[in-house]
Amino acid sequence: MRDYTVGGPSSITAAEDGLVDADCYKPKIDRELIKQLMMRNNGWAIAHIASWFAALGIFGWLAHLSWGSWWAVPTFGIYGVLYGSMSDSRWHETGHRTAFRTKWMNDVVYYIASFMIFREPETWRWSHARHHSDTIIVGRDAEIAFKRNVPFYKFVLELVGISAVPNEFKQWIRNSLGNFTNNQKEFQPEETFRISMWASRIYILILAGVVASCVLVRSVEPLMFIGLPSFYGHWLVVTLGITQHAGLAEDVTDHRLNTRTIYMGPLNRWIYWNMNYHVEHHIYPSVPFHSLKKLHLAIKDQLPTPYPSLYQALREVVPTLRRQANDAAYFVKRELPLSVNI
Repeated sequence: MRDYTVGGPSSITAAEDGLVDADCYKPKIDRELIKQLMMRNNGWAIAHIASWFAALGIFGWLAHLSWGSWWAVPTFGIYGVLYGSMSDSRWHETGHRTAFRTKWMNDVVYYIASFMIFREPETWRWSHARHHSDTIIVGRDAEIAFKRNVPFYKFVLELVGISAVPNEFKQWIRNSLGNFTNNQKEFQPEETFRISMWASRIYILILAGVVASCVLVRSVEPLMFIGLPSFYGHWLVVTLGITQHAGLAEDVTDHRLNTRTIYMGPLNRWIYWNMNYHVEHHIYPSVPFHSLKKLHLAIKDQLPTPYPSLYQALREVVPTLRRQANDAAYFVKRELPLSVNI
């Protein structure tokens, strides 16, 4: 069984094999075009964030009106996805600071979205930076969510955040007390620990306020709007996220071999903020969400054939994860336009 511990024995092997901060494959693309695609635009981001908050407000109000009736099931179901899944893609893009041209706008949305999905913002910012510098490099990448030799039922339980959300809350508590794990110290600069500590304290206070409001009104309804959606609305972000890297090659420096691009309809692209173009995102992480489709069109002849739908991607991922539970050597080999040996 592989040791996925960040900074563990596998990290030594990765360094010896030249996989740490290694140069990764870059497709051929016109220099002026890629400069244009990397340009950030406040307008696009404001429009998307406004539509998200508007949807949250509309379905939140409908959920409130339907409280106590069966209509609460579909309205809270939609609200939960808007809260517990859409916040992930907003967290991701603003964490890269590519959504808005203006830094503080990225940071405001980033801290809000981090709270919504129970992620301590500063630790995850550095964790995600490591995920991009050492993508799916065992012992280096702290965000290998779908490991081999793991029973498949554990992945199914994550559809409702059964372990992810409680584990993140425990991290809030540790960080609020100034306690940081060896895992965090491996990739997060010590000078940022104070930010983590105060962010965690603020998040805990907000959650405590929501719980107190439940006591005052003698109803769980406040938690249904803030806190619990991170559980009951978590399923879509897991369903989308599982298709990014799961079941593909580990310890390679070509993102075409460890990442998927999937064609999706406009609704899923709105929810996912175009992260279905995930190979393109990993090759050029500085390209904002609104330009990823254009990037895809410019380099698609140099990439593996995209999956035609989310369903088709899941048809590959689910059996692969089930097999990897008992066969850690197995993985899906992506076919490249040019032959690549791995």
